[in-house]
Order: sequence, then C-alpha cells, then structure tokens
Amino acid sequence: MKKLFTILFLSLGLSTFGFAQSEYDEALATKVGADDYGMKKYVMAFLLRGDRVGEYTPEQRQEIQGEHMANIGKMAEMGKLVVAGPFFGNEELRGIYIFDVQTIEEAKTLTETDPAIQAGVLKMDLKEWYGSAALVLLSDLYPKVTKKSF
Repeated sequence: MKKLFTILFLSLGLSTFGFAQSEYDEALATKVGADDYGMKKYVMAFLLRGDRVGEYTPEQRQEIQGEHMANIGKMAEMGKLVVAGPFFGNEELRGIYIFDVQTIEEAKTLTETDPAIQAGVLKMDLKEWYGSAALVLLSDLYPKVTKKSF
C-alpha cells in the first residue's frame, strides 16, 4: 500500500510538472522580461500624504488631482507604469504605483513629473520589488474590463 501511494504521488508530481512545462511560452517570457521563475524587478512607489496639502483649497486640490490622474495615464501610455491605485480611507498612505523600471532613480524621475508631487500634496517612498513579470500584461487587459474612465 505504501508503495502504491509513493507511485501515485510520484505520478501526480511528474504529470503536474509536465503540465506546467507545457504551459511555458518562451516568446512571451522574453517579451515581458521574465527570469526563469517568471519574475522580474520593478520599483514600487508608496504614495504618502504630502506636507503641503493644507495650503490648497478643495478646488485647487481637485485640479491637482485631475492633473495627477492625467500624469498617471501618460506614464501608463509610456509603458513605465504598470499598476496604480489608491488605498481606501483617508490615511497617510494614499496609494501605490508599480513602475516597470530597473532603478529607483528612473522611478524618481517619473514621480517628479507628477503635479501632486510637485505641489507637495503627495510624496513618494520608492522600493525595489520582485514580482510576476506578467504584471506588464495588465495594460492589455485593463481596457477590456473598464466601462468608465476617471
């Protein structure tokens, strides 16, 4: 019986391994910059409440927010911004960006184009991050699930 279980688990393991290997798409992996684990380096930006928020009226902050959103669109169109989104609530931690860049310096240059950063309404904390190389494919999928724009 023990031998039967060993053979069964070995067979399942090998068939699963074979299945996983048949799913591998070398051309796609190369296109998205995946390493052997299907991963790659990104830079994640944590968007924090800036020190100058109180200097602006609600109307001015709304205008800055509109410019911030336009800048997000521009960075996404450039292929540099993979993920962006706010956190729920009204905390110090406002949102995240995930940049498809190799260095913190590249991400810093991109964040400095953000009108909300320039105005001091937001500030960024940048960290290198190792995540799925498939994240860069989100830009192709996002329009297919989006009814309305911001």
